Amino acid sequence: MLFLGFSSGLPFGVLAEPLSAWLIESGVSLTGVGLFALVSLPYSLKFLTAPFIDRLPLPLLTAAFGRRRGWALCGQGVLLVAIAGMGFTDPGHQIAWTAAFAIAVAFASAGQDVVIDAYRVEILEERALAAGAATAVFGWRTGQFAAGAGGLILADLLPWSTVFLILASLVLVGVAAILVNPEPAARMTPQSLERERHAERFLETRRHLPRALAEALAWLYAAAVLPLLEFIGRRGWLAILAFIMLYKFGDAVLGVMKVPFFLDLGFTKTEIAEVVKLFGTVATIGGGLMGGVLLARLGIVPGLFLCGVLMALSNLVFVVQAWVGPDVAMLGLTIAVENVTTGMGTTAFVAYLSSLCNVAYTATQYALLTSLMALSRTVLSSGAGWLAEVLDWPSFFLATTLAALPGLLLLLWMWRRFDPEADGLAPRPADAHAARSSASQGAARSPVSSKSEMT
Repeated sequence: MLFLGFSSGLPFGVLAEPLSAWLIESGVSLTGVGLFALVSLPYSLKFLTAPFIDRLPLPLLTAAFGRRRGWALCGQGVLLVAIAGMGFTDPGHQIAWTAAFAIAVAFASAGQDVVIDAYRVEILEERALAAGAATAVFGWRTGQFAAGAGGLILADLLPWSTVFLILASLVLVGVAAILVNPEPAARMTPQSLERERHAERFLETRRHLPRALAEALAWLYAAAVLPLLEFIGRRGWLAILAFIMLYKFGDAVLGVMKVPFFLDLGFTKTEIAEVVKLFGTVATIGGGLMGGVLLARLGIVPGLFLCGVLMALSNLVFVVQAWVGPDVAMLGLTIAVENVTTGMGTTAFVAYLSSLCNVAYTATQYALLTSLMALSRTVLSSGAGWLAEVLDWPSFFLATTLAALPGLLLLLWMWRRFDPEADGLAPRPADAHAARSSASQGAARSPVSSKSEMT
């Protein structure tokens, strides 16, 4: 599970700091760098591709390696070629090719995530699932760090084409893990059985379709459409969805421009790797723990609001960094404040999302809500580069602080207008501990912390 988690986190790290730094050094405008955030859209759409990966066989690979291993090896093969190929493009003159390879990395990575998650659940015994999940999360963080920090450090020593070749070779860690492990036996959970019952009813009215396609569509209907229909039947559901899209808007806009900002100030890529990635990761974990304590004392909705205010105010530290310049001590303080508050906000937000889920559709509704969050953050933050070009850096970071206000004001409006227990804005007291537990687990497993946070 450790090596599979590593393989899952690696491409996410490739598409983060190394890609941004490479684009800036190649002369791509800040607007172009911001628009490159859109290449991560496939991560937000995994719930749409999952049924097809789950149901459709691959020629030759499925027969040779089995359903799960066949899809995993396919995704890893695409990753290896796409990461290496991306390094041989020139973003300054061939940005379309760079974007095409980056999108291929994101699609293959998102598909690999779907397969590895299913593989972990099916290969491990039930009593080992928690330990397996923790090991996979640690592996994911290690892979992301190896690509993000390692890529930046190597780029100070080697050409970018060589850096991406080295990062591509690390995909072989996941390939080896798949090859040495067996194909798991399919195992039905209660949630899977419920989906199967709904899918069978759907299939009865779609007999004219090819069997494999009909099964995939039926799975999608049971796994995504029905839980969504349940959610939109609630009072205030539109306001809730709007809040999910806006809560971390300012954080997302800032995150896209962090590496370009630090490079523009004069920091080396090695300094960025050491402070932003290594120290920042520790600060995020600490912030997540602090967020859990805060929620235990205040409750989810008040804690969510306070964490949102702290996240917004933390963006102002970047204004001071812009005035001070390339001072490493100030960089450490900036990253500490930003990542601690991001960790707190992530814990509170995951707890809130968990509290919205109906127990009949917990996993699916949580996946749909987090996908909506990631989708909105990706799309809304893609204009960050344009904003940074028309403003100076201090004004840009002031704007990111203001960008957090709509979400906070909407939360206040919902808090006053709706009955939290009746409308799903917060769990009932008896559910509070469970929601906080879900928060800590979700913050660990979601590749959206700080950057999903995708920041």
